[in-house]
Amino acid sequence: MSWQAYVDSNLVGSGFVKSAAIYGLDGSLWASSGTNAQPEEIQKIIKGFADSGPLLQSGLFFGGEKFIAVNCSDRSIYGRREGAGIACAKTKLCVLIGIYDESVQPGQAISTVERLAEYLVSVGY
Repeated sequence: MSWQAYVDSNLVGSGFVKSAAIYGLDGSLWASSGTNAQPEEIQKIIKGFADSGPLLQSGLFFGGEKFIAVNCSDRSIYGRREGAGIACAKTKLCVLIGIYDESVQPGQAISTVERLAEYLVSVGY
């Protein structure tokens, strides 16, 4: 399966994620659907897995939208803003990012992103 198919089928196609992307840990875009993040936004998210302090203090940005970081670990970063949320999950080689709106329960979107991340880890990514 191509990286774009993972975004289109497993993330956006789930109905729980409005837009999504997969980035390499170097910040390179592997696939996206409905996203327009800037390289510096992606780099800050990637760095946030190792040091969440700046994200917790200043929030995280994706596509010019600011999200308040509500949970950060070395594997997952979740954020909220009025009417939307963001779920980021890190694997060995990439970061999955899913954006969802208020019509979706946060847990549904988060588990959609996390399940795909767990699968990719299980197959070596």
